Amino acid sequence: MDFALTDEQRMFQKMFADFAEKEVKPIGEHTDHEEEPPLEVLQKAAMQGFMGALFPEECSGACLDFVSYVMLLEELAKADITTAMTISVHNGLAGKTILDFGSAEQREKYLEPMAFGEMIGAFALTEPAAGSDAAALESTALRDGGDYVLNGNKIWVSNGGIAGLFVVFAKTDPGAGARGISAFIVERDTPGFKVGRREKTLGLRGLTVTPLYMADCRVPAANLLGEEGKGFKIALQALDVARLSLSAIALGACQRALDEGVAFSIEHIQFGGPIALKQAIQNFVADSAAEIEGLRWLVYHTAWLAAQGEPFSHEAAIAKLLASEAAYRIANRMVQVHGGYGYMKEYAIERIYRDVRALPIIEGANEVLRFVIARDLYDQVGLKIRP
Repeated sequence: MDFALTDEQRMFQKMFADFAEKEVKPIGEHTDHEEEPPLEVLQKAAMQGFMGALFPEECSGACLDFVSYVMLLEELAKADITTAMTISVHNGLAGKTILDFGSAEQREKYLEPMAFGEMIGAFALTEPAAGSDAAALESTALRDGGDYVLNGNKIWVSNGGIAGLFVVFAKTDPGAGARGISAFIVERDTPGFKVGRREKTLGLRGLTVTPLYMADCRVPAANLLGEEGKGFKIALQALDVARLSLSAIALGACQRALDEGVAFSIEHIQFGGPIALKQAIQNFVADSAAEIEGLRWLVYHTAWLAAQGEPFSHEAAIAKLLASEAAYRIANRMVQVHGGYGYMKEYAIERIYRDVRALPIIEGANEVLRFVIARDLYDQVGLKIRP
């Protein structure tokens, strides 16, 4: 098995790292402190092709393979997790879903503006009573002539505050459970569609997370994404990509946290020398480095499966589970390395620690992912389990 990156992938990796270091890293503190989405950086990312990273050339996309894409998210997350999350939702959840399930007309209409950063994408699945149990959503989309009329509420919509396009899930057959869910492309200025006030969050403070309200929101039937009743399948496939993406973001966060801890341990003097000379600090660093190295190959292998067109749902669940928990664990260690300074906003590790706390919750809570992983294993021996 060849684990080597191609020359093209190595070139991309350097380009991603240079962009993240020069353009993204300097705005991380400002984005967090002011709670502002990194709009200027998003436009620069669009100029580099990153806003259409997964889109084909005919849609003005960069046509990156999945391994290159996870390297992009990894490098962005090293610089600023919020920026990486914003681009991930836009690309992997909104754009890739339209690419995979949209009609030729939908792809032509929406993907090029998304690639140019003229229209940011968001993904609206979660509801107050339908989080981990996505099939329980209550929003409806009932056919009325040439339109669907949408009613219901969504919560925790990432990119909601800046998005011009939303992939929205609602029930076209309310009595059919998961089989009654359909997906729609809804533009922000559609009458009856309202973006609510931005939520105040512990971390990821530059990521605009909002509720959505739909009251007799008329969406043209041409905006149905895929087939009626296939929305749950569409959502699950999108979440596979989202979990792979999140594992790459967590990997980048792990590496940035370790880098901050190593740098501080060299600079900070106690008992007549740098604390890097203390075995306790060395153990924190060594344990973190070992976890990161193993995690990197898991994430890249999962991306390789996706690039080959192989099933990767099981691997993506494992990667997201392990990566998100490693990010929180390693950030916690590096706060401890910083001591009291790690609790101060002047140090980047404080922001990283807050940001990574969201990762075990989003794109499938880790408790649910443990069920998904166990279910896959029991399915192989013919035993059906329930959450």
